Amino acid sequence: MRLKRRHRLPSPEIAPDEIFADSSNIPHFDTDHFEGRVERPITRRAVASLGVFFALLFAAYVAQAWRLEIGSGAAYAKRAEENQLQRSILFADRGIITDRFGRLLASNSRGEGSDFSTRVYAPYRGIAQVVGYAKMPAQDASGSYFREESVGVDGVEAGFNDELLGKNGAMLTETNAVGKIVSESTLVPPQNGERITLSIDAALSQGMYDALAGRARQSKFKGGAGVIMDVRTGELLALVSYPEFPLQTLADGTDSAAISALLTDPSLPFLDRAVDGLYAPGSIVKPFVGIGALTEGVINETTQILSTGSISVPNPFDPAHPSIFKDWRPQGWIDMRHAIAVSSDVYFYEVGGGFENQPGLGIANLNKYLRMFGFGSATGIAGFVEPSGTIPTPEWKARVFPGDPWRIGDTYHTAIGQYGVTVTPLQAARAVAAVANGGTLLTPTILASSTPQGATLPIAAHTFEVIKEGMRLGVTEGIAQGINLPFITAAAKTGTAQVGANNQYENSWIIGFFPYDNPKYAFAFMLEKAPTGTLVGAVAAARDTFNWMHENEPQYLE
Repeated sequence: MRLKRRHRLPSPEIAPDEIFADSSNIPHFDTDHFEGRVERPITRRAVASLGVFFALLFAAYVAQAWRLEIGSGAAYAKRAEENQLQRSILFADRGIITDRFGRLLASNSRGEGSDFSTRVYAPYRGIAQVVGYAKMPAQDASGSYFREESVGVDGVEAGFNDELLGKNGAMLTETNAVGKIVSESTLVPPQNGERITLSIDAALSQGMYDALAGRARQSKFKGGAGVIMDVRTGELLALVSYPEFPLQTLADGTDSAAISALLTDPSLPFLDRAVDGLYAPGSIVKPFVGIGALTEGVINETTQILSTGSISVPNPFDPAHPSIFKDWRPQGWIDMRHAIAVSSDVYFYEVGGGFENQPGLGIANLNKYLRMFGFGSATGIAGFVEPSGTIPTPEWKARVFPGDPWRIGDTYHTAIGQYGVTVTPLQAARAVAAVANGGTLLTPTILASSTPQGATLPIAAHTFEVIKEGMRLGVTEGIAQGINLPFITAAAKTGTAQVGANNQYENSWIIGFFPYDNPKYAFAFMLEKAPTGTLVGAVAAARDTFNWMHENEPQYLE
């Protein structure tokens, strides 16, 4: 029988020779790649253990989620709601204010824990009305801010509030349920206000203030004002009002008794007499009337008029009682220069309103020339609100005193700065600066390094020279000799104006410029409302100021 050969089927078993490593090759195995290692399959027990572990982990997550969402969900939701995002203000600092030499007049101070800076004012006297004060941000009883920005109230603080203010920023703060800050982030940084440099000299202002205060107290004047102005630029070196208010007291706002006393003070410390005060000017208008008379040809520089102490004008309604217009003393024969120097009333009655054979300007031309030099209108100083003043005319009288016609006496009194004429000290300084600089009516400015702005007046150069010579003569041998000092060559015109229902009070003035040969600065001093007959007034205050300048800042007098 023939047997068939069987073919061997593959066996699932691995032969020993396929398992054991070739000992001769062991050194060449790469053990880092698992060569030469025997692999064992994962057991069912290991797989089951891993499954149990993941099942327990999943169960734990489910339990925690149930606890957070169901068991304690309300409590955690409440705590989440109590975590707050709050938008808070980052307060900007107001810009600082300095004088022309960089002295701090208004600055800032922020105490520890304060949201915003408080305003700090320098203790110089004579700057309150110029600088003004600001109110800081304020909160109500609940701590919420009802005023989020500082606000300028007076002076430069108010007039240049937009520049000084700056812009507040904002911060986002997150706090948790117990009020603890979780995070803070600045959304918008604050922008501090601009720095403003004034043309004012703080030390000079203080010296002028003390001079005005001393003379006012001595002679029982109610108040006063002083101005010094650069006749080339219009910059104001001093703009002083007496009395003044304490800046820091007003800024702090905490001393209610002191503030109440200021508000009821009869001396009116809040009135800026230099800019806002309107006063009868008296004889300080005579140089400008003289300019009009020379320009219109009603008189020339050498024409003389006789002053015997008064002029008499017939009264058509009562011939037995003519109207008498008095000079303050007999002056004799005087020309334009000497009429200014001795301040003759009769001379200016005649050139202002005419008398007998002497023609006069008339009220229309008086109005024209006084307004030409800025009287009766605001000066235009930036940052301040100022009144216009008054130059009387028949139309003005018809409005104010209806039924009472214009008379020649009204013209006479207007020509010597009485009747209804009212001006501010700043207007007076501006007007005399135009005489000093030869005919440029400048716009006053309180800011340093300002570009000069002004208008050229249609007046001949020689006319200005005649008037300036008369004003210089007033200092060297006329009624302004009180400022004839060895260290200053000034030209000036004084004025005394009677005020009150019965002329029982007077205002005292002096205006002028210096140095005479090369004018740089104009000045005006005014003391308000002393008893009529008071002999010591504005001239003495000017002299005291010039003495202070000579001792402390002589560069101005050179």
